[in-house]
Amino acid sequence: MADVAYNNISKSYGSFEVMRDLSLSISHGEFAVLLGASGCGKTTLLRMTAGLETISGGDLSIDGKRVNDVHPRDRDIAMVFQNYALYPTMSVYENIAFSLEIKGLGKDEIRKKVEEAASILNLTDYLKRFPRELSGGQRQRVAMGRAMVRNAKVFLFDEPLSNLDAKLRAHMRVEIRQLHNRLGATTIYVTHDQIEAMTMADKIVLMKGGKIEQVGTPDDLYDRPATLFAAEFIGSPSMNFVKGEVSVEDGISWFRSDHVQLQLAPDTSVPTGKKVTCGLRPNDLQVDENGGILATLILTEKTGAEVNLHLNVDGADVVVTAPRDIRLAQDAPVRLSIPASNIHLFDTETGIRL
Repeated sequence: MADVAYNNISKSYGSFEVMRDLSLSISHGEFAVLLGASGCGKTTLLRMTAGLETISGGDLSIDGKRVNDVHPRDRDIAMVFQNYALYPTMSVYENIAFSLEIKGLGKDEIRKKVEEAASILNLTDYLKRFPRELSGGQRQRVAMGRAMVRNAKVFLFDEPLSNLDAKLRAHMRVEIRQLHNRLGATTIYVTHDQIEAMTMADKIVLMKGGKIEQVGTPDDLYDRPATLFAAEFIGSPSMNFVKGEVSVEDGISWFRSDHVQLQLAPDTSVPTGKKVTCGLRPNDLQVDENGGILATLILTEKTGAEVNLHLNVDGADVVVTAPRDIRLAQDAPVRLSIPASNIHLFDTETGIRL
């Protein structure tokens, strides 16, 4: 295991700067997920960690050692790529064993390591097969086995599940997390999928435009998103947003817009007249004839165990996750309520949580 520390990391391609003064610490044995949309810099940061991209500025340390100029093979890292990167003319056994042969290990030691990895990854019956004879999930496990036998201090995963179907992705999420727990290594995992991040991570690093938007546990990002971007990115369905302002009357704070009147939590300290954006998670909203939100039903979307109600509130599309047996008429007025403790307020101008 090893700490990984990024200190004021910058990356430029000529005059084009994609990252500037990024600092982050990942602890021994932590499963950290770099999360964000395409182009946010997460894969670039991972590739700099692996030594596949040069660092324009700042320091990268692994296990307390500065590695900016250290060759990838000497960084004690193992990387699993999105496209598996298996040798098509080699068997599963040969693919897993290849890096050990390059190191000059003896045949008996190589066999022991390969067989142990194959047993953990349920690949024992496939060691003589070639990659073309395997499913996508099996090929991904071979790539993981090849990384695993190296006994690296840091494991790097670059969107390893993006080529798999939904059912297999769910299965592989469990396998990768179990592998991490078993090996106890430090893991850095890149994805654009917030479900992967929420289900697998000890720490989520949410990125936007080459910068870190928020760092925290999955619960931190879900319960207390630091910005409007974080609030919208985390959660499925996404958080709803309604614009309005705060008023304080007799010591009680309220959020108000044309069709919304919500009493806020007692510890709210936003001044009267402040323009804010109110964030409401679909799972926290409830259909309530006495509720302070007046909405109009647009569409009912069945998802199986539940339904998503799409409603119009002050011109904004608001989604409510409701029990499947709820019955509401199309275009009918609907009132909603939400516990004050589940209301999120953001500065409309800056997007920062209040």
